[in-house]
Amino acid sequence: MSDSPRPSAPGPEGHDHRPGHSHGDGHAHDHAGHDHSHAPTVTNENERKVLISFFLIASFMVVEVIGGLISGSLALLADAGHMLTDAAALALSYMAFRLGRRAADEKRTYGYARFEVVAGFLNAATLFLIVAWIMFEAWRRFSDPQPVLAGSMMAVAVAGLLVNILAFWILTRGDSEHVNIKGAALHVMGDLLGSVGAILAAIIIMATGWTPIDPILSVVVSLLILRSARSLLRNAMHILLEGAPDDATPAKIEAHLMGAVPGLAAVHHIHVWSITSGRVLATMHVRPEDPAQARAVVAAAEAALFAEFSIEHATIAIDWGDAPGGCSLTQEEAGHPHDDTPDDASLIAGRAT
Repeated sequence: MSDSPRPSAPGPEGHDHRPGHSHGDGHAHDHAGHDHSHAPTVTNENERKVLISFFLIASFMVVEVIGGLISGSLALLADAGHMLTDAAALALSYMAFRLGRRAADEKRTYGYARFEVVAGFLNAATLFLIVAWIMFEAWRRFSDPQPVLAGSMMAVAVAGLLVNILAFWILTRGDSEHVNIKGAALHVMGDLLGSVGAILAAIIIMATGWTPIDPILSVVVSLLILRSARSLLRNAMHILLEGAPDDATPAKIEAHLMGAVPGLAAVHHIHVWSITSGRVLATMHVRPEDPAQARAVVAAAEAALFAEFSIEHATIAIDWGDAPGGCSLTQEEAGHPHDDTPDDASLIAGRAT
């Protein structure tokens, strides 16, 4: 970011051409000494949790398939089918973490961390498919009840419950807010609920002999899974569409900076988005009251953004007050009254740093 007023003798087309500061549009960018390496932070702990859970789920899935076939229980077979997709989802999550560790390169300047969000999206999508299959099979079984061996069903369901509790405990230790960990944990939670449903069904069948309870509880469990899947899908889509985090909207950023940064006359053209869970980035234009204090204003703005919103990378362009408007689409037109879309040169400059 520029540390002095706009130069009195600009280069061609009025641009500031000082090395390391100009981005071809009169916009200077200062990073106030922050480390702006875009290599994603992926912990070995997250990888290990997912890998251990994968082996637990995949191993017991085989047991549950055999138990479901022997006992004739839809609840067990449905849970086994869920476990199959869980194993695939956990494998995908592990692969996402492995890819996420790769450093940024010339083609992917923010690295591969976004792949973790894609994995969360796919996990949610598979949950919807599982629920659809369970609903169909439950309707078929309810119309034509099948005999169920309640004793075998109970034994397998209890063992499955213990395995799922262990896997869920492993996944929810430490960093449980990561979208990829959340997706894996939701899959395991669905399995856990499936095991509970199978146990209840086995108890009722043993006590009354009423086998329709098996598909009925399968539907109840699938509805609980559907609720979690909807939440995960919405969060993953929000990140993929580069939506603003709920606690760091443009309006909140503008209000905070105007109150926290001395010498700031105006802030606009705010854009904020997430690369993946916990990695928030932003671009904006600021207008200092005194051009001579431009560098100090930008440094204070970056510090305030990091302290209040955990924005690790803020690309801030100075609005010198005499440049023509740079946005072809205003937030009023887009339905967002507190933000503007930056001009192409500013946007390219912000994401290239």
